[in-house]
Amino acid sequence: MAGKAKGSGITSLPGIGAATAKKLKAAKLGTVAKLAKASLGDLQKAGLSASVAKKISLAAKAAGGTKAAAKKAGGKAASAAKKAGGKAASAAKKGASKAKSSTKKAADATKTASKKAVGQGQKVAEKVVEKTKAAATTLKTSKDKDRKGSNIKVPRSVKDMPWFKKR
Repeated sequence: MAGKAKGSGITSLPGIGAATAKKLKAAKLGTVAKLAKASLGDLQKAGLSASVAKKISLAAKAAGGTKAAAKKAGGKAASAAKKAGGKAASAAKKGASKAKSSTKKAADATKTASKKAVGQGQKVAEKVVEKTKAAATTLKTSKDKDRKGSNIKVPRSVKDMPWFKKR
């Protein structure tokens, strides 16, 4: 949980715990950038299910987009500060604060996108559970009702069967 609190590394992405991170690192997908570039097939080869792979891919791409936006905004602020002199330096500071706010907006967008992906994954999982429960109830036979104990008496010969009349 320490990785999630810090917000660093691949464990900060939703759906990636210690075990999943270990699988991804073994498959040489140990960074958010590599996860964003990886295809769903690559993630599945690393040992993830299709739904988890899709969720992680979406979250990594969103996080990668946030990082790129922050770099771009920071670069713009830095170049504006270099060009500016005197009073323009205060304008560059305002640009930097705008860059921070745009970074925060991008981070919020990433969080909402990941929450949406998680919600969709949960809905799919709930549907699968409902379908398996329905399938399990249809498989029950009527023989269960006819049982009078935990064991069924199996006749040893034809003479032991109830329809055989002893003479």
